[in-house]
Amino acid sequence: MTTPVTTALMWEARAAEGRGTELLAWARAQTLDPAPVRRETYTAPGDRVLVITHWEGPGPFGELPDPPAGLLHRPVHRWRFTRVD
Repeated sequence: MTTPVTTALMWEARAAEGRGTELLAWARAQTLDPAPVRRETYTAPGDRVLVITHWEGPGPFGELPDPPAGLLHRPVHRWRFTRVD
């Protein structure tokens, strides 16, 4: 029996000066269709927001879009990881 593939998508953005709360609210308001198995949201110094979504199977995977440009200090970073046991 094979284990289903689990993929984690990481989305990280740094807010423009003083706009971290707005960026966090924007990220939390985004919906994904289909919905991931799990979704986690983190913050870090420098007004950074990180969202990790976990997906089972081959996809499709919903990805967070880019926020409005005025919210960002720099472009969004995205990474895709596949779980290994």
